[in-house]
Amino acid sequence: MKRILIANRGEIAVRIIRSARESGYTAAAVYADQDADSLHVQLADTAVALQGTTPAQTYLDQQKLLDAAREVDADAIHPGYGFLSENADFARAVIAAGLTWIGPKPETIETLGNKVTARALAVKVGAPLVPGTDGPVAGGEEIRAFVAEHGLPVAIKAAHGGGGRGMRIVREESEIDEAFASAVREAESAFGRGECFVERFLDRPRHVEAQVLADTQGNVVVVGTRDCSLQRRNQKLVEEAPAPFLSEDQRADIHRSARAICAEAGYVGAGTVEYLLSPGQGEQPGLLSFLEVNTRLQVEHPVTEETSGVDLVAEQLRIAEGEPLRFTEDPQPRGHSVEFRLNAEEPAQGFLPTPGPVTLFAPPTGPGIRVDTGVRSGDEISGAFDSMLAKLVVTGPDRNTTLRRARMALDEMRIEGLPTVLPFHRQVLEAEDFLAVDGPDSFGVHTRWIETEFEAAYGESMVDSEHLAAALRHREHRMRRTTVEIDGRAVSLGLPAALLALLGSGSGAGTPEDDADSAPAETAPGAVVTKLAGSLVNFAVEDGVEVSAGDPVAVVEAMKMESTVTAPRGGRFRREDLAPGAALQAGQVLGTIE
Repeated sequence: MKRILIANRGEIAVRIIRSARESGYTAAAVYADQDADSLHVQLADTAVALQGTTPAQTYLDQQKLLDAAREVDADAIHPGYGFLSENADFARAVIAAGLTWIGPKPETIETLGNKVTARALAVKVGAPLVPGTDGPVAGGEEIRAFVAEHGLPVAIKAAHGGGGRGMRIVREESEIDEAFASAVREAESAFGRGECFVERFLDRPRHVEAQVLADTQGNVVVVGTRDCSLQRRNQKLVEEAPAPFLSEDQRADIHRSARAICAEAGYVGAGTVEYLLSPGQGEQPGLLSFLEVNTRLQVEHPVTEETSGVDLVAEQLRIAEGEPLRFTEDPQPRGHSVEFRLNAEEPAQGFLPTPGPVTLFAPPTGPGIRVDTGVRSGDEISGAFDSMLAKLVVTGPDRNTTLRRARMALDEMRIEGLPTVLPFHRQVLEAEDFLAVDGPDSFGVHTRWIETEFEAAYGESMVDSEHLAAALRHREHRMRRTTVEIDGRAVSLGLPAALLALLGSGSGAGTPEDDADSAPAETAPGAVVTKLAGSLVNFAVEDGVEVSAGDPVAVVEAMKMESTVTAPRGGRFRREDLAPGAALQAGQVLGTIE
């Protein structure tokens, strides 16, 4: 290999470019229209426009990517994560075009990327498992039959893909049909295939995973474990390595079964075997259950790199060249590392995506600090793609030291211009469940901890962030900074521009026209409003029907996430003239409750 085309964008494209060039390769980028001035394009040796603005028109268009590889004379393609990274058909097309595919063989992607066949393989090698359907289900009736036998809650999961896309948790039988339809829609949108299967859902489990590397000589090693339990909408927000508070038997079982699964599948490259771990009861250890295999590099791979000393991307490149791994024994972890995903989302409003401008991006510095990003001050976060704009990775000699460093790093981190999850991360580092101050048994986080314990305990503290988000979304209320003197010390303040203008004029009140310009527009009573910019998936009810307060009336998609819009009051719902797929602005009226 000499020149590698990176079929991706953002921070992972930047990450691959750096390792590729360090390993002696040249790197070629591709870009959607809104990414033309992005960091990954500027860092690449050459770049090709994909001429489009949506994932389907750009990073999911296989032919455009292959044409781009030919145009720049690339001889290999690295898919990163997301998009086409787990698409066996794309892997085959790359190989058929005479290019090197930096990833597992297409047949392996099909076997392990399909959660149904992956379960069968896990059973064969003796990996721990919860009950699940033997194949994809056709609809609600099959799901109800499974529930009758195994009970609730259950997880409806996309058979193809990962990252929490196309997954819905059902806790009441009345939710089955809508949850199945929503999972299928999201799976089709994210992966191009909508098949879903069902399995028993472990309540309040931890999410633990094993990072695997396998070469063409048959060597399979587990580079380390990670805990990824802090999630919202089945998508991770905080990850750490090695996974803390596991018993030696649990850790050994994870290493053994992860190696066995990958060896049986003939795995080649970097991959992750994921598990759920239920809470222990007294002297009884928690139940460990195989979840899935992600046949690609993971978003959270940096924490494993920091605690193993292994450059996982460089190893992917070596494996693609046919070289053996530099080691054949599982490396022992050194120190502890935590990754915080920095997403453009508003924690105070249920982690709604908040695309917009990044007026300031100022990362922290200091010992043990790593920031992976594709964003700089002045960039615009598009609503068409994922909400993650950076990853803050903090490493120390042990978990307690790492968390102290993380507290300082998060306090120092500055992202301005749009709401982010920084307030959430700062609160997590104050939560006793996460800190486990009373020892291993007091580690209380699980995959639904954010929606349950966290929101109940810390929701009130997010109110200020919610007000800030409203101001930022209003054009006249964009934040600006000024310096004031308080008790003889200069203090930098961020204030809404309209308020700063009033202060600057020396006036406590503006003209009526000023008030009209600077006040957020009010909606009519009963208006059904989307809180986020995105596109309309569908209306959940027909025009003119009676609804009750809290009933779902529409589904909106933004940054590859679906959000349900509910009725603010009871009455007769009248739709606006909007068709599925219509582009929406934050605050746009979708209908009215009469």
